[in-house]
Amino acid sequence: MPDVDASVRRGHPVIFGALIVFGIIEGAITSWLVRQYQHGEDSYPNGAFRDRLRFAVFTSWWTVILSILYMVLYLVGVGGIFTSIASHTIWLGLTWIFWLATAASLTSMLGGGYVCSHTDLTYCNQNVAAEAFAWIEWIIMTFALIASILLGYRAMRGGGSATDRMGA
Repeated sequence: MPDVDASVRRGHPVIFGALIVFGIIEGAITSWLVRQYQHGEDSYPNGAFRDRLRFAVFTSWWTVILSILYMVLYLVGVGGIFTSIASHTIWLGLTWIFWLATAASLTSMLGGGYVCSHTDLTYCNQNVAAEAFAWIEWIIMTFALIASILLGYRAMRGGGSATDRMGA
């Protein structure tokens, strides 16, 4: 039987590192788009662009900041309830919902995606990149959430509790 705890010790930094890297990319793209649309010569095409891009900025930096916090606390082995399976699962579940809403709203905003050579949308390539990176973040978040749920189930089935430390 595989050593699940060793896999968690190796996988946690990898998954959270990926969330951080792709969150920074998404945050940079969407922050830049918001800045360009607000202060550039071109304004938002419509109110949906403004609201959805701002939500993507929030979701990106929410993910980056809290992923860094979770990873640091996990690596140094402190945090108590904050590094528990339950805490991870709650945060991952909420953030999973944020990413699903972000990715779906960006996809809807772009009508399922644009072929930028066939449209006059300003910053088309950047908008399409924001959509793609939102879906990448959602996929990574999905794997992390499933792993957290399975670890919680394993802990409770083995006589522990969901408040056990992740990977302990």
